[in-house]
Amino acid sequence: MSIGHTLLGLLETGPRHGYDLKRAFDDRFGHDRPLHYGQVYSTMSRLLKNGLVEVDGVESEGGPERKRYAITEAGITDVERWLAQPEKPEPYLRSTLYTKVVLALLTGRSAAGLLDVQRAEHLRMMRDLTERKRRGDLTDQLICDHALFHLEADLRWLELAAARLDKLAAEVRG
Repeated sequence: MSIGHTLLGLLETGPRHGYDLKRAFDDRFGHDRPLHYGQVYSTMSRLLKNGLVEVDGVESEGGPERKRYAITEAGITDVERWLAQPEKPEPYLRSTLYTKVVLALLTGRSAAGLLDVQRAEHLRMMRDLTERKRRGDLTDQLICDHALFHLEADLRWLELAAARLDKLAAEVRG
């Protein structure tokens, strides 16, 4: 995910302080990975330097100065360009899970045990996401569905790999 483009998109709805941008990002997109304040401010600094945002005001109200940022026309154009570009599908050809299965086989460890543990972890995560989806609003339901579909594909792969372990072991040790 492009943090910069996401923050720019949030600014299209109106000027905001860095704190407000972080909160809006975390509420919409960062449930599992909230942004650090430093990441917000370093990104805003870069966007400011590149002319994609401008400082719309500075307030102090008895505390430290707080900058309010607004998106520029160049920023709007940049977001439009980013939204129009399709994301490259990720074929997962360098999967950590696949690597672990092959290394387990190469080193004489239990690849079947590894697959069982991974299957249990996937199922646990699916239960958590299903509960979150049940309690969430439509945006939460959509992101949970996205994650659940990926986990379902992983589970299908885990089952297929388990069914082929003997043959894979023979090829790997070949």
